[in-house]
Amino acid sequence: MRPQEKLFTASALIEAAAGLPLVSFPAFAIWLLLGVREPSPEALMVSRICGAALLAIAVACWLGRVDAGSGSQHGVLWALLLYNVGAFAVLAISGSMLRMGGVALWPAVGLHVVMAIWCALNLRAWHARAEPTASIGT
Repeated sequence: MRPQEKLFTASALIEAAAGLPLVSFPAFAIWLLLGVREPSPEALMVSRICGAALLAIAVACWLGRVDAGSGSQHGVLWALLLYNVGAFAVLAISGSMLRMGGVALWPAVGLHVVMAIWCALNLRAWHARAEPTASIGT
């Protein structure tokens, strides 16, 4: 299994595991993540939309995992990096500055940091392979 394939497979499974509860049991997911016991109807709606978005990311990763070296896989890799950095920042601010936090908050922060680093390392390797070799004497 290639390095990108491992990353895309792991991302697909993680995002599906996060997206399904957000869609199906949003109040429980919000309680685990943010420690809010009775979320507003608006929070439940936004949770379901976020869950659907995570399921879409999972599908893109699952289908793109075997498309090694393609431009679309490269684009999904950049999208995963952006998503993981953004999720890390939002969750870390929620926990540290807004004092929100359930039992899953800091593990989720750590997971997004690890995934962002994994994405960045894959992008670095991708660009190292894509760089043209310099000709001697030019």
